[in-house]
Amino acid sequence: MEEPLGEHCIIDLYDCRGDILDNLEDIQSTMLEAARIAGATVIDRRFHKFSPQGVTGVVVIAESHLSIHTWPELNYAALDLFTCNLRMKMESVFTLLESRFSPGSMDVRRIPRGILDLERRRNIEVEKLDRALV
Repeated sequence: MEEPLGEHCIIDLYDCRGDILDNLEDIQSTMLEAARIAGATVIDRRFHKFSPQGVTGVVVIAESHLSIHTWPELNYAALDLFTCNLRMKMESVFTLLESRFSPGSMDVRRIPRGILDLERRRNIEVEKLDRALV
């Protein structure tokens, strides 16, 4: 059976503390730690603090990327983790994100990418994990 070329994780963090989502240094540190614990090779990083609030950033890894965009005024963060290394420790990254951002709930969608076999691609379902952390 053909393995996908990569995995794309789409993560929504709800009901986070706004001050955490507006802290550029903490967000950058968390994203770099996520890359490290996943087993990724960091190539570059770029983060930006918006005025009056919000942070966006990307960590470029040899295996692809990790990105984040925050809305502190809505207590929400959107993350995008893509890797072509299927042995990366994504569950450890999810645990880190829960620990650092303390979301009320976390929605994770894991999408296999690069399935070249057309029939298999048509039949695959996206795994969705809802984590209620109340």
